[in-house]
Amino acid sequence: MTFSITTWNINSVRLRMPIVEQFLVRYQPDVLCLQETKCPNGEFPLKPLKALGYEHVMIHGQKGYHGVAIASKLPLSEDHRQDYCGVGDARHVSAIVEAGSRRIRVHNFYVPAGGDEPDRSINPKFGHKLDFIEEMKVLKSNSGPGLSSILVGDLNIAPLENDVWSHKQLLKIVSHTPVETEGLLDVMKKGDWLDLMRLNVPDSEKIYTWWSYRAKEWDVANRGRRLDHIWSSPDLGPSLNKIEILREARGWNRPSDHVPVTAHFKF
Repeated sequence: MTFSITTWNINSVRLRMPIVEQFLVRYQPDVLCLQETKCPNGEFPLKPLKALGYEHVMIHGQKGYHGVAIASKLPLSEDHRQDYCGVGDARHVSAIVEAGSRRIRVHNFYVPAGGDEPDRSINPKFGHKLDFIEEMKVLKSNSGPGLSSILVGDLNIAPLENDVWSHKQLLKIVSHTPVETEGLLDVMKKGDWLDLMRLNVPDSEKIYTWWSYRAKEWDVANRGRRLDHIWSSPDLGPSLNKIEILREARGWNRPSDHVPVTAHFKF
């Protein structure tokens, strides 16, 4: 069978529901993971999702800030919401999805952006981000017997040199500083996670999923970063068919600054 999962920082799900619907009608992933939904659970737009066949939805919302959700055509079970750093932010939700004979624990993350100054002594937001990444290091891809794992989300870090438009110019910019990139790579290593976006794309090739709102001609300038990620437990690697980054979505009407990234599997 085939199985597909999309991650997308939507930057306000109610504001951008028209392009969410546009994407789902055209591409129809089995599971859609959204970040930065920016609305409490009771105001989440369930009706249009269910009308398109996404009847199973797990939400961890928050008024005006953060927020993550998993919407699925397939049943979801055993949902969990982790309060990383113990500050009450809605930045994680997970659930088990059954795809044929496969049982997969899906983790959906929205890692703190970290502010503008990469110094925790003067910027608490950066310290929060580093603490969040430190707590993620205990998360293992091995969820238990007969259970695979997929981790997706806006991790707000571009870990490799070619995950940014200029490695040298961004070394002191939040999202690509050494302390962040080394921390995220350590999360991957300690948890035995497989970076699916780099599985069939060499490290020497550029990959971007985000283009700043500040760039008037974002497409021409192409100063992107790979802030959105799809990881898995090693057992799913051989089943990966392809990764799609929908660059064109950055140019849709009232877009997010992130674009959808979809992993396709054949089991």
